[in-house]
Order: sequence, then structure tokens, then C-alpha cells
Amino acid sequence: MSALTGTARLTRLALRRDRAQLPIWILSTTLLAAITLAAVSDQYPTEADRISVLRTAVQTPALLMLRAAPTGASTGEMAMFSMLAFLAVLAGFMSTLAVVRHTRQNEETGRTEMIGATVVGRHASLAAALIVTVVANAVLAVLVALVLVGAGEPVAGSVAVGLAVAAAGLAFASVAAVAAQFSGTSRGANGISAAVIGAAYLVRGLGDAFGEILPNGYSMTSGWASWLSPIGWTMRVRPFAGERWWVLALPLALAVALVGLALALTVRRDVGTGLLADRPGPARAAWQLLSPVGLAWRLQRGTLIGWAVAITVTGVGVGSIGSAVEDGLGANTGAVRTINNLGGGGAGALIDAFFAAMMAIVGALVAGYLVQALLRLRAEESGGRAEVVLATATGRLRWLGGHLLVAVVGAAVLLGLAGVSMGLAYGLGVGDVGGELAELTGAAYVQLPSALILAGFVVAVFGLLPRLAVGLAWFGFTLCLLLGQFGALLNLPAAVRDLSPFSHVPAVPSVALTVTPLVVLSAVAAVLGAAGLVLFRRRDLTP
Repeated sequence: MSALTGTARLTRLALRRDRAQLPIWILSTTLLAAITLAAVSDQYPTEADRISVLRTAVQTPALLMLRAAPTGASTGEMAMFSMLAFLAVLAGFMSTLAVVRHTRQNEETGRTEMIGATVVGRHASLAAALIVTVVANAVLAVLVALVLVGAGEPVAGSVAVGLAVAAAGLAFASVAAVAAQFSGTSRGANGISAAVIGAAYLVRGLGDAFGEILPNGYSMTSGWASWLSPIGWTMRVRPFAGERWWVLALPLALAVALVGLALALTVRRDVGTGLLADRPGPARAAWQLLSPVGLAWRLQRGTLIGWAVAITVTGVGVGSIGSAVEDGLGANTGAVRTINNLGGGGAGALIDAFFAAMMAIVGALVAGYLVQALLRLRAEESGGRAEVVLATATGRLRWLGGHLLVAVVGAAVLLGLAGVSMGLAYGLGVGDVGGELAELTGAAYVQLPSALILAGFVVAVFGLLPRLAVGLAWFGFTLCLLLGQFGALLNLPAAVRDLSPFSHVPAVPSVALTVTPLVVLSAVAAVLGAAGLVLFRRRDLTP
């Protein structure tokens, strides 16, 4: 028996398990590419329109950190400026989650032990996970390329986009393969992988933000830092701008090297353990752990602290560039229109629309925190730890309610940090700390009801369809984000945009506060959460 014996059967098993999740990821990513390209073609029909926006973009480092360094003013290049980094991130998350799901999670839930009782080689599980990931990225590459070619873009550039996105996905899949060897839990492996993707996006952003503006004034050459990031390599392929095919060798070389490392590490540890040993806890639990809320806080505090740091840094960054928005973008009609669309289309000042748009993004980030925090419920259940807790005098409603309470309070804390950090940074710049602090903190808390809708949705799918909870929760979040935050930019019909709770939040401070939509959103969130509690109480625990 070789180390790869049984790989084919495990690959078929993994494909069957992923028959719903991977198609959702692939189709969502492809749909984002298609919609973004259509929106660019519609909003910036002429080269002069695109050049006008890009001239402002290259002077705005914060925007370059978020998007990419523009390579030119054609429709394809403009679309890549808008979406290529996001496509690479989505491919990365699709790949890392798949690899961890079929390796570390299988060991965590005991599936690997049962499979190991049959004729299966040592490397078969990892090989099957990687084969599934390669297939998924290949399908994604083909679909993205076909969508772009179908929209009339050059074939070479379209193929380059597909291959660059898939190569990024494979690079991050190899990162997850190594992370699964070090961490003893799927949560830890996913956390390491997500941190690497986030770091890669940040490093790419620094390279783009500090790149060199070319003499034409609207295109750039990224800085050297982007060569340190797999997402930066995706940008360096330069689709539609004289494709550099050789850059694709970089993520593939990284993937080969890290997969080799992961295979070598596999034989150096026992099944079910990670190379990073878990620290033994104290012999007696602290009193804070002797309640469902205390236990939930202990399990969620690491996630909340990480989000708090990220939200605070974001708030300070946004507040510090607020003063430059009106001065730098006030004369650019395209940029003003974009900010106004993101800011809810209010008739207020540009700076108010800017902060309304930023608060909407903060609201989406906090909703993402809620999804991540509440999916801990599913991890506890599938890992068997919930069963141990529920075998005590702790009831199901108290256990689930403890996690829900900690997550909701955490969301309120994050919004407060966003408002305070943004208000302080901007208030110090304009000499009105008290006024800006109060206004922007209030604007931040307006986002809470829409974020709670996602919390209620996660609890509902956890109570109804636990095995699909992770995929459905993130799909719902992505869909709400796409329809609500970017629906106006993508010219989606109002009826479609209204499906997202983010579409119903008053764009404060750009418009006056209206209470009715906030009350309705809160009521819907309460109904979803209550339904989830009832459904969880009535069903069996599911591994």
C-alpha cells in the first residue's frame, strides 16, 4: 500500500460532500465578475469617464489599498482595478475552507479515524482535498474567462484573469494544507489561513498605494511590496495590459513548495493532533466559566479582540482622510457620484455622504463578525463539545442564548469603537472633536439593526439546517453585501437591492435619521433569532 492509496475514492467522497458549497462559491465569484464588468461598462461608457475617475484614484492611497493600482483606462483594465483583488480573495477563501474541511476538520470530527480503518494511505486525505481544490479553481478559471470573453473583452486578457485568480486560489490552498498540520483544530487552521489571506491583501495594498504614477497621470506601477503577496502576483499578471504570463509561475511554485512541506509534516505528527501542542488548562475552572455566558465569552473573546483592533484601525484611517475628501474629490463628478451612491444617495454634503458610505462598510464588517462569532455554535456542536455542556444542567436555550448575547454585545462594542475612532480622528482634523464624536458614533449605531438581521439568520439556519449552516451563513452574508452595499453601483433594480437589510439603513449623517426602518429590521432580527432558538430546541444534535 502506497501513501496515496485510496485517493481516488476520497476525492469522490469530498466532491460529493462539496456538491453544494463549492458551486455556490464558484458561481458567486463568477457572478461578481460579470456584474462588475457590466457596471463598469454602464457607468463609465467612454474612455474620458474612466480616465477622470482613475486620475483621482491614483491620488488616493486609501482607495488603492482597497482596490488595486490601475494599469490603464480600457473597460477591462477598469474592471480589473475594481474587482481583481476581490476575486483573488474569494478564490483564496474558497480554497482554504475546502482544504481545511477535508483534512483538519475530518480529523477533528473522527472521520479520518474511521477512514483510516480501511485501506487508505497516509497522504490520501490531503491529496484528495488538494485535487478537489484544483478542480474547483480550474472550473472557476474557465467560467470567469468565458464570462469576460462573452462580454466582448479580449480573449488573452480574459484567460489571464481566470488563470490569475485560480493561481491565487491554489497558493492559498497550499497555505491551508500547511496550517492544517500545525493547528489541532479546524478553527485554528481556518484562522491561520484567513490571517495569511488578510496579510497578503494588506501587503498588496501597500504595494499599490505606494506605487509609481506613470506620466499619463491615470495608471500606475505597483511598488515592490506587491511582489511579496500572492494577491499582488495576481495584479502583476496585468490582464488586458500586456499580459505577463510568467508571473503565474510564482503562485504555482509557492503551492508546490508548501504542499511538499505539508506532506512532509503529515508524517511527523499523530492523527488528530497538530504540531502546535494545545496548552493544558488549569485544574479548576475560573468562576467566569461556570455559566453559559462566561463560557461563550471565553470562546469568542479572541475573535472579538481581533475584530476590535481591525475596526479601530479602520476607523482611524477613514477619519484621518476625511478632510482630504472634499478638497481632493469635490471637483470630480464621477467620484462624487460614486460616493453619493455608496452613501445612500442623500442630498447632504460630500463629506457626509463619504462618512455614510464608510459607516455602511463598517456595518457590513460588523455583520461579518457576527456571522463568524455565531458559527462557533456549529463548531462546538460538530466537535462534540456542545454535547458535553448540554449533558449538564445547562439547557439548550441558555447555551445558545449565551453565545448570542456575547456576539450581539460584541457587535455593539465594535460599532462604538468605529464611531469613536472615526469621530476622534476627523474631529481633531477639523477642530470639532465633541461634535464629530457624537455624530459619527450615532451614525455607527444606526448600522446595528441590519447587522442583527445576519445574526438572526445564522441562528435560524443553525437551528434548521446545522450541516449547511456554515455555507448558508456566508452565502447569505455575501449576497446581502453584494445587493445592499454595491447594488446601487451595479445598477441593480431597487426590488433586488431591497432584499438586503443593508439597503434599508438610513444613510446617516448624509440623510436625517428615520426610526421606522430600524424598528422593522430589529423586529425581523428578533423573529429570526427566536425561530432559531425554537428550532434548535426541537432537533437532535448533529455531528
